[in-house]
Amino acid sequence: MKMTLRWYGPGFDSVSLEQIRQIPGVKGVITTLYDIPAGENWPLERIRGIKETVENAGLEISGIESVNIHDSIKIGSADRDKYIENYISTLDGLGQEGINMVCYNFMPVFDWTRTDLCKMRPDGSTVLAYDQKVVDTIDPQTFFDQTTDNSNGFVMPGWEPERLSKVKELFDAYKGVTSEKLFENLVYFLKAIGPVCEKYGIKMAIHPDDPAWPVFDLPRIITGKEAVLKLLRAVDKEYNGITLCMGSLGTNPDNDIPDIIRSCKGRIHFAHVRNLHHFSPGVFEEAAHLSSDGSFDMYEACKALYDIGFTGPVRPDHGRTIWGEKCMPGYGLYDRALGACYIQGLWEAIEKSDRK
Repeated sequence: MKMTLRWYGPGFDSVSLEQIRQIPGVKGVITTLYDIPAGENWPLERIRGIKETVENAGLEISGIESVNIHDSIKIGSADRDKYIENYISTLDGLGQEGINMVCYNFMPVFDWTRTDLCKMRPDGSTVLAYDQKVVDTIDPQTFFDQTTDNSNGFVMPGWEPERLSKVKELFDAYKGVTSEKLFENLVYFLKAIGPVCEKYGIKMAIHPDDPAWPVFDLPRIITGKEAVLKLLRAVDKEYNGITLCMGSLGTNPDNDIPDIIRSCKGRIHFAHVRNLHHFSPGVFEEAAHLSSDGSFDMYEACKALYDIGFTGPVRPDHGRTIWGEKCMPGYGLYDRALGACYIQGLWEAIEKSDRK
Protein backbone atom coordinates (compact mmCIF):
# COMPACT_ATOMS: atom_id res chain seq x y z
CA MET A 1 0.00 0.00 0.00
CA LYS A 2 1.20 3.48 -0.89
CA MET A 3 -0.49 6.27 1.09
CA THR A 4 -1.40 9.38 -0.90
CA LEU A 5 -3.65 12.42 -0.72
CA ARG A 6 -5.73 13.96 -3.48
CA TRP A 7 -4.47 17.41 -4.50
CA TYR A 8 -6.23 19.63 -7.04
CA GLY A 9 -3.26 21.78 -7.99
CA PRO A 10 -2.25 25.42 -7.58
CA GLY A 11 -5.19 27.80 -7.35
CA PHE A 12 -7.80 25.07 -6.87
CA ASP A 13 -6.94 23.52 -3.51
CA SER A 14 -6.93 24.98 0.00
CA VAL A 15 -4.31 22.40 0.98
CA SER A 16 -0.66 22.92 0.06
CA LEU A 17 1.92 20.34 -0.95
CA GLU A 18 4.00 21.41 2.03
CA GLN A 19 1.13 20.50 4.35
CA ILE A 20 0.59 17.17 2.62
CA ARG A 21 4.27 16.28 2.96
CA GLN A 22 3.98 16.68 6.75
CA ILE A 23 1.31 13.98 7.08
CA PRO A 24 3.17 10.89 8.36
CA GLY A 25 3.52 8.21 5.71
CA VAL A 26 2.15 10.22 2.81
CA LYS A 27 4.69 10.10 0.00
CA GLY A 28 2.63 11.05 -3.04
CA VAL A 29 -0.40 12.86 -4.38
CA ILE A 30 -3.19 11.98 -6.75
CA THR A 31 -3.62 15.06 -8.89
CA THR A 32 -4.95 16.42 -12.18
CA LEU A 33 -4.86 19.38 -14.52
CA TYR A 34 -8.08 20.75 -13.14
CA ASP A 35 -8.52 23.60 -15.61
CA ILE A 36 -8.46 21.52 -18.80
CA PRO A 37 -12.02 20.68 -19.93
CA ALA A 38 -13.08 17.10 -20.62
CA GLY A 39 -12.18 16.05 -24.14
CA GLU A 40 -9.18 18.32 -24.62
CA ASN A 41 -5.63 17.03 -24.96
CA TRP A 42 -3.26 17.63 -22.06
CA PRO A 43 -0.14 19.38 -23.42
CA LEU A 44 3.07 17.59 -22.53
CA GLU A 45 4.57 20.76 -21.06
CA ARG A 46 1.62 21.05 -18.64
CA ILE A 47 2.11 17.45 -17.51
CA ARG A 48 5.81 18.08 -17.00
CA GLY A 49 5.02 21.29 -15.13
CA ILE A 50 2.71 19.70 -12.57
CA LYS A 51 5.12 16.81 -12.11
CA GLU A 52 7.98 19.22 -11.43
CA THR A 53 5.86 21.20 -8.95
CA VAL A 54 5.02 18.05 -6.99
CA GLU A 55 8.55 16.68 -7.03
CA ASN A 56 10.04 20.01 -5.95
CA ALA A 57 7.84 19.72 -2.85
CA GLY A 58 9.38 16.35 -2.01
CA LEU A 59 6.45 14.23 -3.19
CA GLU A 60 5.58 12.15 -6.25
CA ILE A 61 2.58 11.91 -8.53
CA SER A 62 1.17 8.49 -7.68
CA GLY A 63 -1.67 8.78 -10.16
CA ILE A 64 -4.12 11.05 -11.95
CA GLU A 65 -7.72 11.60 -10.90
CA SER A 66 -9.15 12.37 -13.35
CA VAL A 67 -8.63 12.64 -17.07
CA ASN A 68 -12.32 13.34 -17.55
CA ILE A 69 -14.12 11.63 -20.40
CA HIS A 70 -16.07 13.73 -22.87
CA ASP A 71 -19.80 13.13 -23.04
CA SER A 72 -19.56 12.24 -26.74
CA ILE A 73 -17.60 9.12 -25.75
CA LYS A 74 -20.18 8.12 -23.15
CA ILE A 75 -23.10 8.82 -25.48
CA GLY A 76 -21.42 7.19 -28.48
CA SER A 77 -21.81 10.25 -30.70
CA ALA A 78 -20.45 10.42 -34.23
CA ASP A 79 -17.52 12.56 -33.08
CA ARG A 80 -16.41 10.29 -30.22
CA ASP A 81 -13.29 9.04 -32.00
CA LYS A 82 -11.92 12.59 -32.08
CA TYR A 83 -12.18 12.81 -28.31
CA ILE A 84 -10.77 9.32 -27.87
CA GLU A 85 -7.72 10.36 -29.91
CA ASN A 86 -7.27 13.34 -27.58
CA TYR A 87 -7.50 10.96 -24.63
CA ILE A 88 -4.88 8.67 -26.19
CA SER A 89 -2.59 11.64 -26.72
CA THR A 90 -2.98 12.62 -23.07
CA LEU A 91 -2.20 9.08 -21.94
CA ASP A 92 0.87 9.11 -24.18
CA GLY A 93 2.09 12.27 -22.45
CA LEU A 94 1.46 10.80 -19.00
CA GLY A 95 3.26 7.63 -20.00
CA GLN A 96 6.28 9.58 -21.24
CA GLU A 97 6.51 11.19 -17.80
CA GLY A 98 6.23 7.86 -15.96
CA ILE A 99 2.72 8.46 -14.63
CA ASN A 100 0.97 5.13 -14.94
CA MET A 101 -2.35 5.16 -13.05
CA VAL A 102 -5.47 7.01 -14.13
CA CYS A 103 -8.70 7.02 -12.17
CA TYR A 104 -11.75 7.93 -14.28
CA ASN A 105 -15.50 7.45 -14.24
CA PHE A 106 -18.22 6.79 -16.79
CA MET A 107 -21.18 8.46 -15.07
CA PRO A 108 -23.56 10.43 -17.32
CA VAL A 109 -23.99 14.19 -16.74
CA PHE A 110 -23.39 14.22 -12.99
CA ASP A 111 -20.36 12.76 -11.29
CA TRP A 112 -20.82 11.87 -7.61
CA THR A 113 -24.07 13.17 -6.16
CA ARG A 114 -24.84 14.47 -2.67
CA THR A 115 -27.88 16.42 -1.49
CA ASP A 116 -26.09 18.23 1.35
CA LEU A 117 -22.47 19.36 1.27
CA CYS A 118 -22.33 20.57 4.88
CA LYS A 119 -24.64 18.53 7.07
CA MET A 120 -23.98 19.32 10.72
CA ARG A 121 -23.17 16.35 12.92
CA PRO A 122 -23.60 16.19 16.72
CA ASP A 123 -19.86 16.84 17.26
CA GLY A 124 -20.04 20.11 15.28
CA SER A 125 -18.25 18.79 12.20
CA THR A 126 -19.94 18.91 8.79
CA VAL A 127 -20.10 16.18 6.17
CA LEU A 128 -21.44 15.34 2.73
CA ALA A 129 -24.83 13.62 2.91
CA TYR A 130 -27.44 12.09 0.63
CA ASP A 131 -31.22 11.72 0.85
CA GLN A 132 -33.00 10.11 -2.09
CA LYS A 133 -36.24 11.88 -1.18
CA VAL A 134 -34.57 15.21 -1.95
CA VAL A 135 -33.47 14.00 -5.39
CA ASP A 136 -36.98 12.74 -6.08
CA THR A 137 -38.48 16.20 -5.49
CA ILE A 138 -36.04 18.45 -7.35
CA ASP A 139 -35.13 19.10 -10.99
CA PRO A 140 -31.54 18.62 -12.23
CA GLN A 141 -30.83 22.30 -12.92
CA THR A 142 -31.91 23.36 -9.44
CA PHE A 143 -29.89 20.50 -7.99
CA PHE A 144 -26.78 21.67 -9.84
CA ASP A 145 -27.33 25.27 -8.76
CA GLN A 146 -27.67 24.27 -5.12
CA THR A 147 -24.52 22.15 -5.27
CA THR A 148 -22.40 24.95 -6.70
CA ASP A 149 -23.92 27.51 -4.31
CA ASN A 150 -22.83 25.41 -1.32
CA SER A 151 -19.28 24.60 -2.47
CA ASN A 152 -17.54 27.27 -0.34
CA GLY A 153 -16.42 29.02 -3.52
CA PHE A 154 -14.52 26.00 -4.84
CA VAL A 155 -15.06 24.26 -8.18
CA MET A 156 -16.29 20.82 -7.16
CA PRO A 157 -14.79 17.81 -8.96
CA GLY A 158 -17.22 16.40 -11.48
CA TRP A 159 -19.33 19.56 -11.43
CA GLU A 160 -17.45 21.66 -13.98
CA PRO A 161 -19.51 24.83 -14.57
CA GLU A 162 -18.72 25.15 -18.27
CA ARG A 163 -20.28 21.74 -18.91
CA LEU A 164 -23.07 21.70 -16.36
CA SER A 165 -24.27 25.17 -17.32
CA LYS A 166 -25.98 23.25 -20.10
CA VAL A 167 -27.71 20.64 -17.98
CA LYS A 168 -30.87 20.50 -20.11
CA GLU A 169 -28.90 20.00 -23.32
CA LEU A 170 -26.89 17.22 -21.70
CA PHE A 171 -30.02 15.43 -20.53
CA ASP A 172 -31.45 15.69 -24.03
CA ALA A 173 -28.22 14.26 -25.46
CA TYR A 174 -28.42 11.22 -23.17
CA LYS A 175 -31.99 10.36 -24.16
CA GLY A 176 -31.98 6.85 -25.52
CA VAL A 177 -28.65 5.94 -23.88
CA THR A 178 -29.60 2.83 -21.93
CA SER A 179 -27.37 1.09 -19.43
CA GLU A 180 -26.57 -1.50 -22.12
CA LYS A 181 -25.56 1.20 -24.61
CA LEU A 182 -23.50 3.03 -22.00
CA PHE A 183 -21.67 -0.20 -21.19
CA GLU A 184 -20.99 -0.84 -24.88
CA ASN A 185 -19.55 2.66 -25.22
CA LEU A 186 -17.30 2.07 -22.20
CA VAL A 187 -15.96 -1.15 -23.71
CA TYR A 188 -15.39 0.62 -27.05
CA PHE A 189 -13.39 3.32 -25.25
CA LEU A 190 -11.30 0.86 -23.27
CA LYS A 191 -10.42 -1.21 -26.32
CA ALA A 192 -9.45 1.93 -28.26
CA ILE A 193 -7.01 3.13 -25.59
CA GLY A 194 -5.58 -0.33 -24.96
CA PRO A 195 -2.43 0.00 -27.12
CA VAL A 196 -1.19 3.19 -25.42
CA CYS A 197 -1.95 1.75 -21.98
CA GLU A 198 0.00 -1.39 -22.72
CA LYS A 199 2.88 0.58 -24.25
CA TYR A 200 3.49 2.50 -21.02
CA GLY A 201 2.02 0.12 -18.45
CA ILE A 202 -0.77 2.57 -17.64
CA LYS A 203 -3.48 1.17 -15.39
CA MET A 204 -6.98 2.53 -15.97
CA ALA A 205 -8.97 2.40 -12.73
CA ILE A 206 -12.67 3.04 -13.22
CA HIS A 207 -14.41 4.72 -10.30
CA PRO A 208 -17.72 3.14 -9.25
CA ASP A 209 -20.94 5.08 -9.64
CA ASP A 210 -21.78 7.27 -6.67
CA PRO A 211 -24.39 6.56 -5.44
CA ALA A 212 -24.67 3.03 -6.78
CA TRP A 213 -28.06 3.44 -8.46
CA PRO A 214 -29.64 5.60 -11.21
CA VAL A 215 -29.97 9.30 -10.39
CA PHE A 216 -32.52 11.43 -12.28
CA ASP A 217 -33.20 8.30 -14.39
CA LEU A 218 -29.68 8.39 -15.82
CA PRO A 219 -28.12 4.93 -16.20
CA ARG A 220 -25.47 3.69 -13.80
CA ILE A 221 -23.37 0.69 -14.78
CA ILE A 222 -20.57 0.28 -12.19
CA THR A 223 -22.66 -0.35 -9.12
CA GLY A 224 -21.54 -3.58 -7.47
CA LYS A 225 -19.65 -6.87 -7.70
CA GLU A 226 -21.37 -8.36 -10.74
CA ALA A 227 -21.20 -5.09 -12.69
CA VAL A 228 -17.50 -4.73 -11.95
CA LEU A 229 -16.71 -8.33 -12.88
CA LYS A 230 -18.71 -7.95 -16.09
CA LEU A 231 -16.47 -5.04 -17.13
CA LEU A 232 -13.27 -6.84 -16.16
CA ARG A 233 -14.33 -9.82 -18.26
CA ALA A 234 -15.41 -7.65 -21.22
CA VAL A 235 -11.89 -6.20 -21.55
CA ASP A 236 -9.82 -8.88 -19.89
CA LYS A 237 -6.55 -6.99 -19.84
CA GLU A 238 -4.44 -5.94 -16.87
CA TYR A 239 -4.75 -2.27 -17.75
CA ASN A 240 -8.53 -2.45 -17.31
CA GLY A 241 -9.11 -2.31 -13.59
CA ILE A 242 -11.02 -0.50 -10.90
CA THR A 243 -10.72 2.11 -8.23
CA LEU A 244 -11.98 0.33 -5.14
CA CYS A 245 -13.99 3.20 -3.68
CA MET A 246 -15.51 2.02 -0.42
CA GLY A 247 -17.71 5.07 -0.12
CA SER A 248 -19.25 4.73 -3.58
CA LEU A 249 -19.81 0.98 -3.56
CA GLY A 250 -20.88 1.24 0.07
CA THR A 251 -23.75 3.59 -0.71
CA ASN A 252 -25.60 0.32 -1.30
CA PRO A 253 -25.36 -1.56 2.03
CA ASP A 254 -25.91 -4.84 0.16
CA ASN A 255 -22.46 -4.47 -1.43
CA ASP A 256 -19.98 -6.59 0.54
CA ILE A 257 -16.79 -4.52 0.27
CA PRO A 258 -14.29 -7.19 1.48
CA ASP A 259 -15.86 -9.75 -0.88
CA ILE A 260 -15.64 -7.33 -3.83
CA ILE A 261 -11.98 -6.70 -3.02
CA ARG A 262 -11.14 -10.41 -2.93
CA SER A 263 -13.14 -11.05 -6.12
CA CYS A 264 -11.12 -8.41 -8.01
CA LYS A 265 -7.65 -9.56 -6.99
CA GLY A 266 -5.06 -8.27 -9.45
CA ARG A 267 -7.42 -5.74 -11.01
CA ILE A 268 -7.68 -3.16 -8.23
CA HIS A 269 -5.31 -0.38 -9.26
CA PHE A 270 -6.29 2.28 -6.72
CA ALA A 271 -8.26 2.43 -3.47
CA HIS A 272 -10.38 5.14 -1.87
CA VAL A 273 -10.78 4.20 1.78
CA ARG A 274 -13.56 5.92 3.74
CA ASN A 275 -16.61 5.35 5.90
CA LEU A 276 -20.35 6.06 5.62
CA HIS A 277 -23.15 6.05 8.16
CA HIS A 278 -26.40 4.54 6.85
CA PHE A 279 -29.70 5.67 8.37
CA SER A 280 -32.22 4.02 6.04
CA PRO A 281 -32.32 2.94 2.37
CA GLY A 282 -31.13 5.87 0.24
CA VAL A 283 -30.25 8.01 3.26
CA PHE A 284 -26.65 8.22 4.44
CA GLU A 285 -23.96 10.64 5.48
CA GLU A 286 -20.19 10.44 5.31
CA ALA A 287 -18.31 9.76 8.52
CA ALA A 288 -14.89 9.84 10.08
CA HIS A 289 -12.67 7.01 8.86
CA LEU A 290 -12.86 5.23 12.24
CA SER A 291 -15.01 2.08 11.99
CA SER A 292 -17.14 2.96 15.02
CA ASP A 293 -18.12 6.32 13.53
CA GLY A 294 -19.91 4.78 10.56
CA SER A 295 -21.37 1.57 9.13
CA PHE A 296 -18.25 -0.04 7.63
CA ASP A 297 -15.74 -2.42 9.17
CA MET A 298 -12.61 -0.60 8.09
CA TYR A 299 -10.35 -3.28 9.52
CA GLU A 300 -11.93 -6.01 7.38
CA ALA A 301 -11.74 -3.87 4.25
CA CYS A 302 -8.05 -3.07 4.81
CA LYS A 303 -7.35 -6.72 5.64
CA ALA A 304 -8.96 -7.78 2.36
CA LEU A 305 -6.68 -5.38 0.47
CA TYR A 306 -3.69 -6.77 2.38
CA ASP A 307 -4.73 -10.39 1.75
CA ILE A 308 -4.85 -9.92 -2.03
CA GLY A 309 -1.37 -8.39 -1.99
CA PHE A 310 -2.48 -4.89 -2.92
CA THR A 311 0.53 -2.57 -3.32
CA GLY A 312 -1.02 0.34 -5.22
CA PRO A 313 -1.92 3.86 -4.11
CA VAL A 314 -4.52 4.43 -1.41
CA ARG A 315 -6.02 7.71 -0.36
CA PRO A 316 -8.30 8.64 2.50
CA ASP A 317 -11.41 9.78 0.72
CA HIS A 318 -13.92 12.46 1.65
CA GLY A 319 -13.35 13.72 5.17
CA ARG A 320 -15.40 15.75 7.59
CA THR A 321 -14.84 19.50 7.77
CA ILE A 322 -13.47 20.06 11.28
CA TRP A 323 -11.74 22.65 13.45
CA GLY A 324 -13.14 25.62 11.53
CA GLU A 325 -11.32 24.81 8.31
CA LYS A 326 -12.47 26.59 5.13
CA CYS A 327 -12.05 24.14 2.29
CA MET A 328 -13.69 22.33 -0.58
CA PRO A 329 -16.43 20.19 1.01
CA GLY A 330 -15.00 16.75 1.71
CA TYR A 331 -11.44 17.78 0.88
CA GLY A 332 -10.04 19.59 3.87
CA LEU A 333 -6.63 18.84 5.33
CA TYR A 334 -7.36 17.92 8.92
CA ASP A 335 -9.80 15.03 8.77
CA ARG A 336 -8.14 13.45 5.76
CA ALA A 337 -4.80 13.62 7.60
CA LEU A 338 -6.42 11.85 10.54
CA GLY A 339 -7.82 9.28 8.11
CA ALA A 340 -4.43 8.67 6.50
CA CYS A 341 -2.88 7.96 9.89
CA TYR A 342 -5.77 5.71 10.96
CA ILE A 343 -5.61 3.65 7.75
CA GLN A 344 -1.86 3.24 8.09
CA GLY A 345 -2.32 2.18 11.71
CA LEU A 346 -4.75 -0.53 10.63
CA TRP A 347 -2.36 -1.63 7.91
CA GLU A 348 0.59 -1.83 10.30
CA ALA A 349 -1.41 -3.93 12.75
CA ILE A 350 -2.58 -6.29 9.98
CA GLU A 351 0.93 -6.60 8.59
CA LYS A 352 2.53 -7.34 11.96
CA SER A 353 -0.17 -9.84 12.90
CA ASP A 354 0.42 -11.68 9.65
CA ARG A 355 4.14 -12.02 10.40
CA LYS A 356 3.56 -13.79 13.72
